[in-house]
Amino acid sequence: MNPWALVVAGTAVAFYGVLSRRLSTTVVSGPLVFVAAGLAIGPLGLGLVQEDESLEPVRALLEGALAVVLFTDASAIRGRELRRERSLPLRLLAVGLPLTMALGWLVAWPLLPGLGMWELALVAVILGPTDAALGQQAVSDRRVPALVRHGLDVESGLNDGLALPFFVLALAAAGGGHGDQGVGETFLRALLLSSAIGSVVGWAAARLLRWSAARGWAAHEWRQLASLAVPAVAYPVAVEAEGSGFIAVWVAGLAFGNVLRKSASPARGADAGVSGDATAFTERLGLLLTSMSFLAFGAIILGPVLEHMTWRMLVYAVLSLTMIRMLPVAVALLGTGLRPATFAYIGWFGPRGLASVVFGLLAVEEHLPGTHVLGGAVALTVALSVCLHGATAPLLGGRYGAWYSRTLAIHPGLKEHADVPDEGVGTPRGGPDPAR
Repeated sequence: MNPWALVVAGTAVAFYGVLSRRLSTTVVSGPLVFVAAGLAIGPLGLGLVQEDESLEPVRALLEGALAVVLFTDASAIRGRELRRERSLPLRLLAVGLPLTMALGWLVAWPLLPGLGMWELALVAVILGPTDAALGQQAVSDRRVPALVRHGLDVESGLNDGLALPFFVLALAAAGGGHGDQGVGETFLRALLLSSAIGSVVGWAAARLLRWSAARGWAAHEWRQLASLAVPAVAYPVAVEAEGSGFIAVWVAGLAFGNVLRKSASPARGADAGVSGDATAFTERLGLLLTSMSFLAFGAIILGPVLEHMTWRMLVYAVLSLTMIRMLPVAVALLGTGLRPATFAYIGWFGPRGLASVVFGLLAVEEHLPGTHVLGGAVALTVALSVCLHGATAPLLGGRYGAWYSRTLAIHPGLKEHADVPDEGVGTPRGGPDPAR
């Protein structure tokens, strides 16, 4: 790679770092800055990174970033968060996500010719998960009711992991990712074996960290570094067992976080400290890796796609961010008593980000029929999401928050005004920086 490309990458990190708090209230989001920097050094810009360069370093970066984010997102989820009043996150995950993938599959059929049934399913599954980092202001604006911010935040933290089994199944059925194994065996290994590996690694690591902290044996800095070992161990063990490394790290995060939190109580100060900051370093590492992933996406993936995109890919990308997302959300929220404005707000803020990029790259590397169509539709959807969700989050967050305040003054029993603990809701995982 041209060394000047690294200079641009470092400059982009420094630029956004020193202006991150100021930019967080504007249309210039972190992902937008890094994608733009990537386009600038790619074949459509300065040409510091060429289209024919090896994808191996990019794949390693993207997979590493997703593994870290899956782990930290899962470790931050509390079981009781899925049982809040009206179970908004549960509705979005159990009803909205499957319907989004099913509708995306049907809409792709007439718009993406050259893809078989399972390749079309792959497109829908890849674009199912959401990424709150692309519209962080939408879940961090305190004017937005906590119930809504909480629902979007939890949905984003869990749906990429929940989409993984569907991705593995569709990829195997399409003819990729299972070698000599059958589709059923591939799916079971990914779902059951990987989950078992992740559970054991996450549980054992959390127990060991609690035991060490209770005796004062682990330094504060090394407790944070120790959590990074969980995805670093779970991922390769699952891959070597011919399972899914991503499912393993996601389940490991769930186990790790919940075991640590069970020990946290006012009477157990040392354990409470471990629970509170064990993943702080890993979250910040995920923030950096995610930012670099968006830069690599702009330089290596998006540039070539823009040169060869078709109107069909663009139409599908627009529909993916609108109808394919918003209709399932509306169905999922039926019966909650929430207002149409809330339906629209939650439906619009379903941005596609890192998980979609990584899943798309993995599918493209299997050289399935119609790879360029599949990769182009995914890349355009993510690119549009970076621009549209990042730009509209501050504006729509403010307008929706103002509507909520006015309506609540007239109707004190407004369903959006639920008694949801606001601590931590809307705070980006990975620290206070809105770029995640």
